[in-house]
Amino acid sequence: MASGISMMMKKVVRQGSLKLTSASGVAQTFGDGSEATISIRFADAEAERAVATDPALKLGEMYMDGRMLVEDGNIFDFLSLLARNGIRKAATPRMIAQGLGRIVAAQFSARLPINRNLPNVSHHYDLSAKLFDLFLDPDWQYSCAYFEPEGISLDEAQLAKKRHIAAKLQLAPGQKVLEIGSGWGGLGLYLAEAAGVDVTGVTLSEEQLKVSRARAAKRDLGDKVRFELTDYRHLKGQYDRIVSVGMFEHVGVGNYRNFFRKIADVLEKKGVMVLHSIGRTKPNLMTNPFIEKYIFPGGYIPSLAEVLPAVEKAGLLIKDIEVLPMHYAWTLRAWRERFVSKKAEAIALYDERFFRMWEFYLAVSEVAFRHDRLFIFQIQIARHQDMVPFDRNYIARKEAAFRAFEATRAPLERVEY
Repeated sequence: MASGISMMMKKVVRQGSLKLTSASGVAQTFGDGSEATISIRFADAEAERAVATDPALKLGEMYMDGRMLVEDGNIFDFLSLLARNGIRKAATPRMIAQGLGRIVAAQFSARLPINRNLPNVSHHYDLSAKLFDLFLDPDWQYSCAYFEPEGISLDEAQLAKKRHIAAKLQLAPGQKVLEIGSGWGGLGLYLAEAAGVDVTGVTLSEEQLKVSRARAAKRDLGDKVRFELTDYRHLKGQYDRIVSVGMFEHVGVGNYRNFFRKIADVLEKKGVMVLHSIGRTKPNLMTNPFIEKYIFPGGYIPSLAEVLPAVEKAGLLIKDIEVLPMHYAWTLRAWRERFVSKKAEAIALYDERFFRMWEFYLAVSEVAFRHDRLFIFQIQIARHQDMVPFDRNYIARKEAAFRAFEATRAPLERVEY
């Protein structure tokens, strides 16, 4: 009698080739043989049952625990095979009921106007900076890079991202700039040096704060760049420019109106903001349960339809929206390849289970951007109609000026942490 896992793979895998070896040693092959064979093996029968009954969560958990092993190919290859063939075809009434329960719980949690930023951010970003050093670029940009032109290296693409955002901000020397979600400080340092602006960065991660301040001190920018441990809800003062990159996914749809009201409060009348975030083509029903449980608790990826009304209700003007559809897939691929190449160092920092957890996270995220229509959006916001040029040609002109600056910028330096 066929097992649950073999029945699942028979329903799903029609194109490509998958070899499945059960815990009892029985091997089966699925698909049309049109691609190189990906081989997986289960270490115990309970792991097979777990994946067969709840693949959304248990695929990641069984891989993380070493109870599902990928022997030919890698975990991205396997997840991509399932996504391309349509894993939803394997849905059973039990899986549908599980999914509906998760959707109800996720929607209830996401739409409550409760701020859980501090514990959620700490869960992920207060990991050792040495971990992120294994796979990020030298500036520790932990958000989508901008591969323009396509094919440039990750390091070049992360620099292009900073340049592109800086161009949209319409910076001028002496302006006060606020960065909400300042990470390890790289964007703030770049803006201060490239445009002569005064930068305040806020974060909820103590690890990121420590590294950011050390980097600013090492580059002798203490008088131009400061970093604070502050929630966006508690911001005060007025700023000429505001930028937020990779932080909005942690706000939660129930807090969007409050977020943009705060932006309207602290943005000068002639101010400009650039918001860079992951987006999706329709409202989010729930986050991937593995990502929610182990990686980004409380994360919520919005559709533009959920974001734009909150911007407008705050009295802000939307001046430009740019969608970057594949850039995060390319970014995640580069991160995963770097991370896997440093497997021994990652295990030394934590353990092998942690390594597999993060490998799965990077792989399943890349699959989502390649096959589930996720993308990056950049929204340019202003309070005054005339604060942004009426054509987009200025972006290229500004970027050219920043490229000239980059040719003279002192090399980035490592800091002790």
